Amino acid sequence: MNSSLLFYTALPAYVVAGVLIAVRLFRPGDGPPRALALGAAWLAVVAHGLWLTQHILTGTGFDLGFFNALSVAAWTIALLLVLSALTKPVDNLGILLFPLAAAALWLENRYPVTHFLGRDLPWGVRLHILISILAYSLLAIASVQAILLAIQDHHLHNRQPGGFIRALPPMQTMESLLFEMIGAGFALLTLSLATGFAFLEDMFAQHLVHKTVLAVIGWVVFGTLLWGRFRRGWRGRTAIIWTLSGFVVLMLAYFGSKAVLELILKRP
Repeated sequence: MNSSLLFYTALPAYVVAGVLIAVRLFRPGDGPPRALALGAAWLAVVAHGLWLTQHILTGTGFDLGFFNALSVAAWTIALLLVLSALTKPVDNLGILLFPLAAAALWLENRYPVTHFLGRDLPWGVRLHILISILAYSLLAIASVQAILLAIQDHHLHNRQPGGFIRALPPMQTMESLLFEMIGAGFALLTLSLATGFAFLEDMFAQHLVHKTVLAVIGWVVFGTLLWGRFRRGWRGRTAIIWTLSGFVVLMLAYFGSKAVLELILKRP
């Protein structure tokens, strides 16, 4: 399928999906149908996925330059979100995630940066990369859930339950969904670290040590949060702060060093 057609299908579809969700949030009961927003999101995700296969799977290997990797992560996040929305009330998260996916797609198209991984890459390393992307994506969704939960908590504490707050599920449901995401993301993050130590030659080599240390710190943060939830009953603002702190650390681990090496130092 034509690459430009896929690009100009996915980009506006993401934006439309985000706008439709925003209208639904700010005009509860009087907005467009939920199915319309999710339909636009599915169109964007399918077109984006097909576009990625044309730009990442090359004759010499896998091109995972900085913006390609960012776009893959954004697509995975969007895919997980629309799949989860089939059974859970998480589509409201698209108000932030779908425009961000559109931005990642635009950046990948506008500023191509190449970083090839050969086709002879061992299966264990491929598994590690896949699990890492899934872990990051789930915890990214959890961080957006935490942001919406923080806004909801602020409005309710200030006795302002109107506006888009009325369109959100109850806080207890929001918190339950948050910890379901964190639990699944933490399990995948654990597998990511385990496969990294098992299949990479040296996780503490000079070019990997910062990623490894930051990923372990992120793992400790989310592990502590889950322990605090089940042993101390942590919730509300405490859970929000720990979630966002852990995600910032993981974002630095996954993309911080990659940005420095590929965009600033221009190293492959």
